[in-house]
This record gives sequence, structure tokens and C-alpha cells, in this order.
Amino acid sequence: MRTRLLGCLLAAASALPAVVVRVEVLERTDVLDGKSFGKTGPYEKLTGKVYFAADPALPANRIIADIGRAPRNEAGQVEFSSDVMVLKPRDPARGNGAVLVEINNRGGKSLLGTFQLGASSRNPVRPEDFGDGFLFEQGYTLVWLGWQFDVPRSPHLMRLYPPVATENGRPITGLVRSEFVVDERRLTVSLADRNHVPYPPADPAQAQLTVRDSVLGPRTVIPSGEWEIVEGTHVTKASGFEAGKLYELIYQARNPALAGLGPAAVRDFVSFLKYGHDRAITALSDQRRYLKRAYAFGSSQSGRFLRTFLYYGFNADEQQRKVFDGMLAHVAGAGRGSFNHRFAQPSRDGHPFLNTLYPTDLYPFTDEAQADPETGLNEGILSRAAAANVTPKIFYTNSSYEYWGRAASLIHTTLDGQRDFPPPDTTRIYLFAGTQHGPAAFPPVRRGMQYLPNFNLFTACLRAALVNLDRWVAENREPPPSQIPRLADGTMVRVEELKFPPLAGVAVPRNPKRAYRLDFGPEFRAQGVVTIEPPKVGKEFPVRVPQVDVDGNEVAGIRTPAVAVPLGTYTGWNLREPKLGAPGEMYSMAGSFLPFARTRRERMRLNDPRPSLQERYRNRAAYLARVETSARELVAQGHLLEIDVPRLVKRSADAWDWLMKPAQAK
Repeated sequence: MRTRLLGCLLAAASALPAVVVRVEVLERTDVLDGKSFGKTGPYEKLTGKVYFAADPALPANRIIADIGRAPRNEAGQVEFSSDVMVLKPRDPARGNGAVLVEINNRGGKSLLGTFQLGASSRNPVRPEDFGDGFLFEQGYTLVWLGWQFDVPRSPHLMRLYPPVATENGRPITGLVRSEFVVDERRLTVSLADRNHVPYPPADPAQAQLTVRDSVLGPRTVIPSGEWEIVEGTHVTKASGFEAGKLYELIYQARNPALAGLGPAAVRDFVSFLKYGHDRAITALSDQRRYLKRAYAFGSSQSGRFLRTFLYYGFNADEQQRKVFDGMLAHVAGAGRGSFNHRFAQPSRDGHPFLNTLYPTDLYPFTDEAQADPETGLNEGILSRAAAANVTPKIFYTNSSYEYWGRAASLIHTTLDGQRDFPPPDTTRIYLFAGTQHGPAAFPPVRRGMQYLPNFNLFTACLRAALVNLDRWVAENREPPPSQIPRLADGTMVRVEELKFPPLAGVAVPRNPKRAYRLDFGPEFRAQGVVTIEPPKVGKEFPVRVPQVDVDGNEVAGIRTPAVAVPLGTYTGWNLREPKLGAPGEMYSMAGSFLPFARTRRERMRLNDPRPSLQERYRNRAAYLARVETSARELVAQGHLLEIDVPRLVKRSADAWDWLMKPAQAK
């Protein structure tokens, strides 16, 4: 039943600095019929919409691109709304005093899967959706809020509903670039990334389609008679688009949504939960008496969102109060993203051969300021937060792939790539050695890539990271020091200096992610207006990768049992299968698992320089004993919880059994 549990604040909105106007709860149910979770007790689930009104004259809102061109209500405010879902203790007094906000990735929900081992679900209702209840037993209030306006039109995806900018009521037009790579010949491709909602071309006849073989390769214009735009959402080519080519459609679009209201929505709803205001009466209004700490978790796109959120200064609310006390930005690499500029495409990320040259890997990269001699700029990700005294405690966690595919070295090196640049005392950086963007399913299956994907289950360490972050904020208990590769000790090097063992049939990528000084036009930096597409490519920012041992496994970072007691080589890179085209390019977001030979005889036959399993471990029991020892060392270091030791031991046992099957294909 559609109910309204929050009184309407519209009449008082102009007198309030707050921007949450009302919360409309469409559904309120008990989680798992009132099941109790430890000391916290039962949980309840609320879904609905949050309505906002932002004053464009306030300094906190002037950082939103095009806020001055948005329509306004009678009070002179800009109205917008977001989908919301909350999982909260039925009795908030029994919670732990912290709200954990997942910055959802492309409208989805991964928090329960990542931290509670739950099944993947956009609308968690089944027992398996809630996993082992870890976050509930900890007492967190969990929040998902729509911040992205162009997510696919699918049920239960979280969406932002912003207005569009106009020029005194007249439509605004501007440049949009749609780049795509297909893995097999196709006739039709979406103008948007990952089937999101695209900007329709204002005048399809003025669009230009080009093709090239590499990121910086020359573009060849495809004659307009060979292709056409269909229904303003797709481009079709009668002869088909070739696999492994970079296609780029550049066109004029109209009616840009105010993408920057997404981070503003996150800021203002979290501020509302922490601080509230006296005129609000709602199912959530009692939270402000109990929610004293706010944490954000973002993975991949959402981790880049958090870096962007900090860079623009969104961690200060309209009254200059701190919004998030702690952040866990996972597998974001050195990136930010298209989250606060005109005609932004928030889904566009940036990989070695996917979504290239978008405004993602942009200076600055480090938390503290570094002067760029090429541009004369001098700033850091945290410059605005530090000036406003709202710097949160931060964990940056990255897989090995981020060093190969997301330029992660730039977050802790100088801009010339010659020296280490340590993070500030408020930040920790952790590399999970020998991992890919997200662990592959087990047993691994090679689809579209040259080698088996990497199934190293490093995400178990994220649960310990969240515990450490909470203790850091709530109790001022220092977390473990950063665990990263460094230039000073040779654990991070140029690709050409990598000491990877010579393995038959295995090629190390020579084209990791490159980051460049990109020029999108003179209005981009100050106003968020792109006037040059494709951007002018300037001088490169040198990237570095983790060094490896004689087995090819990385020597720095948090070494999970899979790497510390290996069954093979675990990398942060993989290559595209030849039939996909561009076989020398990296396969996006994938690592590799290159198994050891089972016996010495097999190793000799394969000419493999790495000792075989037989030569390393007496038997299965001896191997698993070493795995457990390694896992408990991580527990002692604070990088793993005791409750997760059996899970890693079981994964190792399953991997051993899988490798030892006589007919196992590698």
C-alpha cells in the first residue's frame, strides 16, 4: 500500500537550509518475517522516493554543473528526486550508530553480496539474498539511493530524477561522444554505454562516425551513407561493425540532465539522516538520534564516484557539516568520472581498450596536492575537503587489475612516475596482490580471453576492512598501514622491467591503461561544458605496475593464501582472444590464472620454469595446512576476520581438487 510516512515540508522548504523535502515510503516490511540478528534484533525494509529542493545560490550547491540553468520552484529552488531503499534495525537504539551507504553501481545493489555473502539481488527478499547477516549483526543501517539518471529502465534499479538545463527556457545543445567496441560482427549498437539511456542526437545528419585500431591510432571517417541512427538510440551499419575496432560517433544532443544532482542527493540524504531537522516526522526521523557516523562504500564506478564526490567538495553539506565520516572506495584505480558535467555519461569508465579518453583519469590523482608543471595546476582529491575541515577517513582498495587497467599507481606516485607519494594520515591504500577487478566464478571458465580468469577470492578481506574503518572512526584505533607496491624498494616498476617468468604460450600485455592530460575545451574545468570531442591528447602520466616473484606472483600488497601459498600464477591482466579482434589488447577487468604443472614430469614436458605442485607440497593436507597458516597470519595483521578463515581454506581445497582431476583442461 502506498503510504506517506513523512509530513510534507514544502511550505517550510524556503526557510530551511536542508534539501530533503519529503520521504515517500511506498513499502515497509519486516526482513525475513522478523528474524532476529544477534544483539541488533529484527530488521525492516523501506522502499520509496526522496524529494529534494536545492538552493542554487548557496556555495555548497554552486559546485553542481549547470545548477544556475535548472528550472526553479516558487521558492527559487531546484527540485529533484531519487529512489531509495533502507534496511534498518526495527529498534534503531539497538543498532551500532552507523549508516552504511552503498553508492550503487549502475543502479544495482552489491552491498549484501560483498559483505554478507548474499545472492545477487536488486530486491532482496529471500533468505539467500541476505547471506550470513554480517552487517545486520554489526548493527548497520544500510541505504541505497538513486544518483544516476540514465540507468537502464529495469525493475528495482535505483534512479535519480533530475531536471534538464535550459538557456532561459530554450534548449541547450552540446557535444556527445559514443565510443564502442564489439566482440563479434554486429549490425546495430546502442549510443549509450552498457544499454543505458542515451542522449538522442539533435540533428542525426550532422553526426560523424569514425573507426580506428588503437586508442591513439588515426581515425578513419565512415561515409554517412554506410550507416544511420535509428530511433535516436542506436546506430546501425549495413555491412556490420567489425570486432576489435574502436568506433566513435560524435554528435550534437539537446536537453542535458543535471547529473551533478546525483552526488548532491547522496550528500543531502546522508546529512538528513545524521543531522535531521526539527520539522521532519517520518519513519526515518528517529534515526538522527542514533545515527552518529556515516560510511560510504563504492565499488568500481561507485568507487570513482566517491573520489569525484570528494574532489568537488560534496562532503560538506549546505551548512558545511561533514557528511561521510569514512569511505571505502574499492577498485576505483586512479579514476574519477562523468558525474558532474554537461551531457555527462556516468556509466562511461575507462580501460585500456574500452571507454577510452573519457573524463575519467584526470588530474589530480593523489589525495594531497601535487603541482602539475605541464598545466600549472596544484590540487589534490582532498583539497576542498581539507579546506572545509570535512576530510573523512578513507580506504582505497584495489585489485591488481587496477594497476594494469585503471592506472592505480598514480594515486601514490609523483606525476612524473619517478618517486613514491605517500598518502596522508587519513588515508590507507591496499593492493590485493594477484587479483582481478572482481573474482571470477569458480571453477573458472575462459570466455573471450586467452587465459583462464583469476578466481582469487580477495573480497573476504573487505569485511575486515569495514571493521577496521569503523574502529578508526568510532574509536580512533589505527588501522593496518597501507600495503602497496613502491618505487623505492623495487616492488613497483615500468612494464618493461617486469620480471615475469617465460611461460610457453603466455604473453604479457604491453599496452596497460595509459592516462593523459586531456583537453575537453576551455569551459570544461570551470563550467563542466565539453566543447572538444574527441579531446586533445596531451602529455602522458607515467603508470607503473607491481613487480612479481619467480612464479610471476606479485610481491607487494596484501597476499591472500591463494598468492602466498599458490597453485599457479595469479595476474591482474588477461588478453583478448584472437576471434574478438585486437588480441594484443587487454581484456577489460579480467586477470589470469596460470596453473602450475601437477608433477615434475609434466613441468618438464611443458618447459615450465615454475616448480610443480608435487615439488612444492607433499600432499593435499600439507598444502591446506599452509593455507590455514597464511590465513591466520592475515587475521593477526588485521586484514581478515577469523570467521572467514574456513571459507578461504575451503576455496583452496576446492581449487586443489579441481586442478588434480586427471582430465582437467587448463
